[in-house]
Amino acid sequence: MTTPLRRHRSDEADRALRDAQQTAADALSETVRLRRALDALTAAIVIHDAKGQLVLRNRQHAELDANRHVAALVAAAVEKAVASAQDGTAATQTLELHGPPPRTLDITAVPLGAPEMPLGTIAFVEDISERRRLESVRKDFAANVSHELRTPIGALGVLAETLVDEDDPEVVRRLAKHIMSEAERAGRLIEDLLDLSRIEAGGVLVETSVDIASVVNTAADRVAAPAAQRDVKVLVTGPDMSTVVLGDERQLVSAVVNLLDNAVKYSEPGSVVTLEAGIDRRWVVVRVCDQGIGIPARDLERIFERFYRVDRARSRETGGTGLGLSIVRHVATNHGGTVSVYSREGEGSTFTLRLPKATR
Repeated sequence: MTTPLRRHRSDEADRALRDAQQTAADALSETVRLRRALDALTAAIVIHDAKGQLVLRNRQHAELDANRHVAALVAAAVEKAVASAQDGTAATQTLELHGPPPRTLDITAVPLGAPEMPLGTIAFVEDISERRRLESVRKDFAANVSHELRTPIGALGVLAETLVDEDDPEVVRRLAKHIMSEAERAGRLIEDLLDLSRIEAGGVLVETSVDIASVVNTAADRVAAPAAQRDVKVLVTGPDMSTVVLGDERQLVSAVVNLLDNAVKYSEPGSVVTLEAGIDRRWVVVRVCDQGIGIPARDLERIFERFYRVDRARSRETGGTGLGLSIVRHVATNHGGTVSVYSREGEGSTFTLRLPKATR
């Protein structure tokens, strides 16, 4: 026969067991949530206890083991940082990996718990390669802009200073003409910089159905005057039917204008530049061909870089800013397309812009 006291003790034991089971379930749930939270981080995480034993590492840290060489270098760097953190001092180290591809890892280890009661350490391994690349691009861009603007602005200062003390009307006219030319050069550079900034930052700003024939004809109209001044003829061909792409018409016109402008500037008087548009399966293809000076093979891989010029003397003569082809590349990328070039020195160049055809 079960006494009331025995039943009471049994109930207490059952409640204690249920409470213990609930506590264990809550702890497991918290552990799962912690694991999932750590796996969601972009940085690799590794946690050691106060004795230096591995307690936990997230998915990103485990993925570093895919490359044995990288894993060995990271493990050595983490071990060094953790050893410092176990002494109560946070440690940071930058690890340069030459690749390929080259990578830069930022490793930080910090102690957990109070100095009088250490709980272990946590180390973070963050891939900062893209951040470093962007910082380098920004620095190069600022340096290039400063260099490019210094030339026309410096020339304007010298010309203006000379003009102040000049009395000969013919010399004044000549100096004023040079001032106008340098001011226009600075203006073109600023306009191209603004265009490139908008295109890089904004992606496809307005995604609408754009008829490529309208883009081609508008671009040809815009370069008609400078082409006539250089005695270069622009021939436009196609497309034979209505051909539509999805995108920003302003960006697309800018891309084709820059290809045409580049072709005209590097063509000799009396030559012909052809602008063709057509369809190649699922692609809309815009091709600009010139009979100009061509591009050396060593320069073909770099001509789409900002401020890169094959012939700097020719660029100064024609007023080129070195940004046109970079604008074309960004427009192509924004629209899911590509731009490529085929060229031989002395025989001219062919630039091909490929854009995805809109599905109706």
